[in-house]
Amino acid sequence: MRIPTRTTTRTSRTSRATRAGLSLVAAASALMLTATDASAATYTSSDRWASYTSGSYTIYNDEWGSGYGSQTLWANSYANWGVSSTQPSTSGVKAYANVSRSFGTALNSLSSATSTFATTLPSTGNWESAYDIWLNGSSVEVMLWMDRSGNVGPLGSSVGTLTLDGKTWTVYSGNNGSNPVYSFVLSSNVTSGTVNILDILKWMQNSKGYVSNPTLSTVQFGFEISGTGNTAQSFAVTNYSASAS
Repeated sequence: MRIPTRTTTRTSRTSRATRAGLSLVAAASALMLTATDASAATYTSSDRWASYTSGSYTIYNDEWGSGYGSQTLWANSYANWGVSSTQPSTSGVKAYANVSRSFGTALNSLSSATSTFATTLPSTGNWESAYDIWLNGSSVEVMLWMDRSGNVGPLGSSVGTLTLDGKTWTVYSGNNGSNPVYSFVLSSNVTSGTVNILDILKWMQNSKGYVSNPTLSTVQFGFEISGTGNTAQSFAVTNYSASAS
């Protein structure tokens, strides 16, 4: 199912949560590996819908946007993968290469939900590295922007700032025509770190009333790419884990 909206510098994309695998609730240890290139990887594909399964995670090329260029996915594991992306610098998102894991647990039943990431990113282009968290299937979308470059911005309007767990976010609220979208944009870009997903979701519920005991359906992390100036740019994940229990 595709959700045909988003009217800011970002346009909508597939409800990628619907393509995630079986619901699982388990902790995952981060796997530390260095970045590689596509020619040396276990798996490579330039198919726009390419996917690679690694344990309880699935990695997607997901070159879904209008006017997309070319993109090659390479992967060794959920903690060591990336893309070489060549996209025109026209309006709208072209791709969201991501690693996805499904859970299926109600918020009030969770005692922990965290994720750790590390990335290598280009210095130019229009893109962001971001979590895409889906609640109640694909009914509510929560984005956590970790790093961004160029002419990109979240959907909706700012509703203020939030300081939580040592991080300060600008919070945006919007709607893509099918479901509400809440975006949290870090005040300073980071290429690695740990995010307490549970605390953010609890704040949404207990402080703002945006949700009421929703199911944590899917956690995704990756690169939303709008343009690279028609030159090949490399995006890589060098460490990753997501867990909820």
